[in-house]
Amino acid sequence: MSPADARTSVPRPVALLGSELATLFRRRRTIAMLGALALVPILIAVAVRVTGAGSSGRGPAFLADITQNGLFVSFTALVASIPLFLPLTIGVVAGDTIAGEASLGTLRALLIAPVGRLRLLVVKYVGALAFTAAATAVIVLAGVASGAALFPVGDVVLLSGETIGPAEFAGRAALLVLYVVLSMSGLCAIGLFISTLTTIPVGAMAATVVLAGASQIADALPQLDAIHAWLPSHYWLGFGDLLRAPLVWDSFAQNGWLQLGYVVVFGGLAVWRFLTKDILS
Repeated sequence: MSPADARTSVPRPVALLGSELATLFRRRRTIAMLGALALVPILIAVAVRVTGAGSSGRGPAFLADITQNGLFVSFTALVASIPLFLPLTIGVVAGDTIAGEASLGTLRALLIAPVGRLRLLVVKYVGALAFTAAATAVIVLAGVASGAALFPVGDVVLLSGETIGPAEFAGRAALLVLYVVLSMSGLCAIGLFISTLTTIPVGAMAATVVLAGASQIADALPQLDAIHAWLPSHYWLGFGDLLRAPLVWDSFAQNGWLQLGYVVVFGGLAVWRFLTKDILS
């Protein structure tokens, strides 16, 4: 088979997704954001090592456990990153999905290729989820590496008191990554929809990040208790159930249904807007 035949044998959606992921992860901005996220667990590990922070019981969850087991650096880094750093970087990527192509003048060319509008939306959304998975994995892996370098590493004591070995810890860490990706899937859909409303990517990015922050502020106000369970950020830090034995899936399921609702609603709005939009650039 010739190289040309090999290229044409690749299904078009797969080729389009591969091109989108290659473009996304080759951008200097993406590399810089992943590098910045990797610094979060490293800074936490170094701070605890140098100052002994956490012995007072103040700070993010698991901070006091780091000196006994360096693997807790990854858990602490996730708790510290989910409220701000992850939504910030995900808002940048999700807000840039369609608006970024429009601002560069490549959106019209993509659709002439031809690439169906619905297919392009799906590929852009999957790309945002792929970045979310990569960003979360970078935090976890950098936490494990920095924790192992600066502190003793051994069996992990779960929140329920049981002890698991490194192999089972790796499985729990993978579940945590999956939980965070699920948690941010609704935010990705919101960012995708906002990105279809404008040709200015910075505006879409900022709006997505602001909405993520507003959701967390509303979730912290007891006066708004009636709507807390409907806010996209409500279960973002609910992964503690995955650190128990046996595994408790309640928050995972509740989070999944909530995020599915946001994906359906805002994904549907994005499809409606994009399919009816005049593409001028």
